[in-house]
Amino acid sequence: MQFHNSLTGRKEVFSPREPGRVQIYVCGVTVYDRCHIGHGRAYVVWDTLRRYLEWRGFGVQYVQNFTDIDDKIIQRANQEARPWQAVVEDNIQSYYADMALLNIKPATLYPRAMESVPEIKDFISALVDKGYAYAAAGDVYYAVRKFDSYGKLSGKKIADLEVGASERIVQEDLARKRDPLDFALWKGAKPGEPAWDSTFGSGRPGWHIECSAMIAQHMGETIDIHAGGEDLVFPHHENEIAQSEALHGHPLANLWMHNAFVQLNGEKMSKSLGNFITIHEIATKYHPLALRLLSLQSHYRTAINFTDESLAAAARSWKDIEQVIQFGYTQNFGASGEYVTAYVERFTEAMDNDLATPQGLAIIFELVKQLLPERNRLVHGGALMLDLATLAMLWRTLIYLLEPLGLVGTPAFALEPGQAFTENRIAPQEIAALISERRAAKQNKDYATADQIRQTLMGQGVVLVDSRDQTTSWHWQD
Repeated sequence: MQFHNSLTGRKEVFSPREPGRVQIYVCGVTVYDRCHIGHGRAYVVWDTLRRYLEWRGFGVQYVQNFTDIDDKIIQRANQEARPWQAVVEDNIQSYYADMALLNIKPATLYPRAMESVPEIKDFISALVDKGYAYAAAGDVYYAVRKFDSYGKLSGKKIADLEVGASERIVQEDLARKRDPLDFALWKGAKPGEPAWDSTFGSGRPGWHIECSAMIAQHMGETIDIHAGGEDLVFPHHENEIAQSEALHGHPLANLWMHNAFVQLNGEKMSKSLGNFITIHEIATKYHPLALRLLSLQSHYRTAINFTDESLAAAARSWKDIEQVIQFGYTQNFGASGEYVTAYVERFTEAMDNDLATPQGLAIIFELVKQLLPERNRLVHGGALMLDLATLAMLWRTLIYLLEPLGLVGTPAFALEPGQAFTENRIAPQEIAALISERRAAKQNKDYATADQIRQTLMGQGVVLVDSRDQTTSWHWQD
């Protein structure tokens, strides 16, 4: 199993620090607004990495933080004339709902920066004691030049960063810094903003120190994988390395992984540019797993372009997959049994190669291409071309390979009724029970009840197909 390491710029054989156990930390959202499709793409990628490692037999500790105090949160609270805590809580709940739409597994832990303020203050004090940070008029800054390997993740050189550095910093901050390159670990309190007491004075943490402190608090001094969007490489992840490795004297993470940018209709997407669309908005038009599927159709280190056309195509592809999944349930193929080894081996080889989901999906669609015509023949009362044992093995293989991609299971769809996509279908077990009840009614010549059950299921989008051998199959209405 090999993954691309952003720190070295090459693929490396993955070897966790503890056999059979992997620690992954992913930088989470700043909760001042709903998540957009860029967030969706990123968290689909890292959820897939986590799922694949679990599928391969690893136990995974997956930690993803919330930045729950920030200038943007304060600004949004002021705009909406309500407490910043209310902005935070509303958007955390929206985050959970949006991730459920994309069938993203909950993290092992969602630490919040404000719950770790004591640990953050201790971390900063330790950096000051070691000479890597200094207090200045209520603020505390990290002395970048003290860390000899600063820039090793991003490839940036101190000399290059010096050019124009003073012009990028407000004069008030520049007056307190010893060097324009230094960055804030602790920000002195400002009127009307939340603040905590500390030995440096009243204030709040800087952004970069939060992740360093939370990783140390919940995971230890060195972890296996640190992941996030490529926009975080500099300065956020570079600064995390400087903070953590200066204090602990060894690597913060053995493997750094970053997903590429998202474009919307050919242009870079970002909230700062006002050029973004939320996951919630996408789900008003398309099945949300179409967004997950589209995200996986490009390699995670390749920029992806979202358009109405690409989303519509992904929605059609997802419908094919969904129909095949349901086909197996109607035939009672069962999840246990043998798989087609050749497909499993090819899928594993693709995913072991730096999480190559496009190649993994190609194998998925090979299976769908074989199974979908059989499903369609059944729906239209035709005879199956493949024997049931072969079909069952192909279907089980498909389900097995969909699992690490997060494209099977029961997503916990959770959006406001009437405003977005909802998945309120009758459960397959209930359908089977009603079919049995209908069969019994027909045997008792109670055709009115049998017809009423058919109509009830039709109202739920379920079409019944009676075969000549007296069996009944079903499918969702196209």
